[in-house]
Amino acid sequence: MAGLYVMIKFVIIFLDIVLLAMLVRAILSWFFHGEGESPLLHLLYILTEPLIIPVRALCQRFGWFQGLPVDMSFFITTLILSLINLILSGISPL
Repeated sequence: MAGLYVMIKFVIIFLDIVLLAMLVRAILSWFFHGEGESPLLHLLYILTEPLIIPVRALCQRFGWFQGLPVDMSFFITTLILSLINLILSGISPL
């Protein structure tokens, strides 16, 4: 049971880091318009894009949110990760 608790804590910490990276990426996107302009933004793309790509593909496949000037897949991914983090944080040990 202790191993499960450690694994859950690891996932929570990982999600916290990814969510922070997504927040910083969103803020930096206001100042830099391409990932090649800033080394930090490029690193944030490398960390966060693999999580966003499946949601973006799903949105494109079903035609959701087309024509919007905002990348809704980014917000949906952030919401999903936040909900997972919230659920896992509510699990108490033994």
